[in-house]
Amino acid sequence: MTYTIQTIAKLMEINPSTLRYYDSMGLLPNIEKSKNGTRIFKDKDIEWLITIECLKTSGMKINDIRKYIELLQQGDSTIEERYNMFLSLRKDIKNKIADLNKALQKLDYKCEFYKLALEKGTTKFDENNNVFKESYNIYKNKLENILKNPTQNKKTSE
Repeated sequence: MTYTIQTIAKLMEINPSTLRYYDSMGLLPNIEKSKNGTRIFKDKDIEWLITIECLKTSGMKINDIRKYIELLQQGDSTIEERYNMFLSLRKDIKNKIADLNKALQKLDYKCEFYKLALEKGTTKFDENNNVFKESYNIYKNKLENILKNPTQNKKTSE
């Protein structure tokens, strides 16, 4: 079955101009065009667009997606390079997830802080406040660890 750019844009929730941009950047190498230059999308193109959107969401840059497509078109001789590309992307995503989890913990702490502040009617707490003291001590211990072992606290890869 064939589809217009408008139908694909609606289906994928992507602006038609984005689809045109993808095509101009070489991300849609197999898109057929009619005699008057209108793009003709097929089912296989939908699958490819899903892959492109996944790669973009994962943080891959357009030039790297284009590089991946070029490697893909070269065939089996580039399997290792494509594999390494995805291993690197996976590592980056895991690091981002770890960073986001740390940010979420901090936000959770702030939510608890302000929830308690709302209950107390103030943000001034005495030093016996166990919720905040516990959280502070966790960070204090981590800081001491980092200062003792600076090389052991870098992000790890998988």
